[in-house]
Amino acid sequence: MAALCESFTLCGLGPSSGVGLEGGLLALEPGPDRDHVLLTDRGRTATLFKVSDQKPLGCWSVKHGQIITCPVVCNFETHEYIAVHDDKVLRIWKNTDVNLDKVFKATLTADVYRIHSLPKGGPVVLFKGGGVRTLDVLLEAPQQEIENIISDEVIKWSEAFMERQQPVLIFTTEKDEDVFVYVQKFKMNNLHKYKLEQQALSKPLSFTAYIKNQIITLLCLSSNDSVYKFLIPLQQNTEEEEQILPRSLLLNLSVSGSVLKGTSFVVLDKDHIAVLGSLATAGEESKECLTIWNTKFQTLQTSKELPLGTSGQLWCYEKKFFFTHGKVLTVLMYKCETSSLAAAVGKLKDSQTPDVSSFVNWNTLGDEELVVSFQSQQSVALKPESRMTLRSKKNTVAKVQPDTLSVGQLLLNLKDASTTVLENELRQLMSKGQMPDFQATIGCVVTALINRCKANPKYYPRNFLLQIVQTRDLSYSLCPDLMVVALEKKDLHLLQICLQRFPDIPEEITYACLKVFLSISDAYLQRIDLNLESVICYLDIEFNNKEVKTEIVENGFSTELEQDIWETKITKKPHVMSDGESCPVGPQKAALLNAILHSAYSETFLLPHLKNLPAQQAVLFLRYLYYLYVKCSEKITTTLPGTHPPTVNQIMDWICLLLDAHFSVMVMLPEAKELLSKLHKFVRAQVRFYSELNKIEGSLRELQRLNHQKDPHTYSIEVLELI
Repeated sequence: MAALCESFTLCGLGPSSGVGLEGGLLALEPGPDRDHVLLTDRGRTATLFKVSDQKPLGCWSVKHGQIITCPVVCNFETHEYIAVHDDKVLRIWKNTDVNLDKVFKATLTADVYRIHSLPKGGPVVLFKGGGVRTLDVLLEAPQQEIENIISDEVIKWSEAFMERQQPVLIFTTEKDEDVFVYVQKFKMNNLHKYKLEQQALSKPLSFTAYIKNQIITLLCLSSNDSVYKFLIPLQQNTEEEEQILPRSLLLNLSVSGSVLKGTSFVVLDKDHIAVLGSLATAGEESKECLTIWNTKFQTLQTSKELPLGTSGQLWCYEKKFFFTHGKVLTVLMYKCETSSLAAAVGKLKDSQTPDVSSFVNWNTLGDEELVVSFQSQQSVALKPESRMTLRSKKNTVAKVQPDTLSVGQLLLNLKDASTTVLENELRQLMSKGQMPDFQATIGCVVTALINRCKANPKYYPRNFLLQIVQTRDLSYSLCPDLMVVALEKKDLHLLQICLQRFPDIPEEITYACLKVFLSISDAYLQRIDLNLESVICYLDIEFNNKEVKTEIVENGFSTELEQDIWETKITKKPHVMSDGESCPVGPQKAALLNAILHSAYSETFLLPHLKNLPAQQAVLFLRYLYYLYVKCSEKITTTLPGTHPPTVNQIMDWICLLLDAHFSVMVMLPEAKELLSKLHKFVRAQVRFYSELNKIEGSLRELQRLNHQKDPHTYSIEVLELI
């Protein structure tokens, strides 16, 4: 039994994507962590992504005029990255490196076809002439001569494995109409060559392979809409120079009169493969789709239509498919269960098709598309059970109650319902906490509400949306239009909650929120209900017209002159620090800016947006950050009091970001010069203070050692002079 699960967009691939993948995707390789992938474009850029957060962690580019010519890989032993540009130039760098011109460089004597990195075997370099070297051997003498083995043949595909703690490399070549396979065993340092048995009028389109029990199983996707299998034993006793490998039919890619024209495929387990291609039916236009097939029972298990088109590339890593869909790179999760005949024909008793599809493209989904998207996942291959016309079946269907409708059908039925009916039905739907794919259901609910907001500008269920965001674990990717609409409506409270709760907000949206927060006056913000928990303990608040001072004592004890806490109103006095510096913003704006400080971001992708921030707003934000920095430094713990206040690290990171984006402008602004001077003096004083502490660190450690040697029961008074 195999099923496709939820999907999401990892990144865009167009010029406006911000990740440098303008030329299309060359390859996807695993990163240093199981949740990381390394993308290489068809130009000069490699990007490291954290899949679960859909966030880039690093981006590296070679100079203009240079081209990365094979996929960038990670050395799992050293956590370094390896790239080859212009066929012969090898580059090796660490995650902390920024400029590839300053990293390790070696020019090789032969063109590199591909580098394969093995978790416990290190990187292996395959040259276009068929020569193979481990990276360690190659780095010992980069100018060593590389033998040319395949002469007139052209390498089309390669893969590497670990077998009995030794690397094994396999690659295929083509010459005229013939296809050859080479197997390189590093332990024995020998190379075996085979010729594949071919059928007339068919040619190989794609290869994949796996190794088990000293036997390599090579699978070939052929142009005659079939998948063939070749078995290659690693233990060869014969000295025959070239052997012909017989082929056997593994799978015929046809079902119910439709034929799948595959472009690429991957092996999922011993009984399942996934094929990406175009499903062609006589008299109908072909449709691109991703399919999972059961090779044991020769059945199509599930499929997903891809109407925006693909590049024909498919990668599989950590139970996730990666493929381009339109102008984005999509991640689609799947599951495969133990193969059985009942599951293959769709009659496994406990197998259920999820009621809701959680891999809907929320960015483009309209009301009508909800049902189409959901039903496309449930009608993959018509099961025999669904075609039965028994009387008992008909009677059962006739008695179906409205509450058994799919979520997509329910939302479509409510499209023209009144506002009251819509919200009541959606609340009832959300109350069913035990339903499958509940998280995706909540995303559907929010999408339905936002679609109605777009259709009717006067409609905006603010309280309902707030309730959903505050009580459900949502993410930006589940409902991306929510924050866009909230920005249009200037719903500051909803934006504040989203910034605090969503882990995957794009930098463009974070910047848009920051710009809105800084542009609204404090007088207007005083009329808005916001969460002030992050600021109430370090900004002066007036209770019952009496000012309350909160003092945080070093041992953690605090005293407050409390009045009736329910009669709170904001004082109009400036919030003054001990050194006389006042807070440049009111409590409401401070709470909103704190939400920005808590939002996750990548400096590489936020910095271009910050450069567009108006100079006056940038100065105001920097003044507030300076105020927070001084407040943090007043206490030895360098932490602000209250619930979820910004940390000193977050404050410093944003100060650096803002200065990087606007330093030249701020130097020219008269109102910013004094602020920069204060910031410089304060940081310099802190550096001196910590420098002095470092000087007495040795004396303090010696004092601590002496105290441990004393008898704890002996009373004495000692005077120690620190020199």
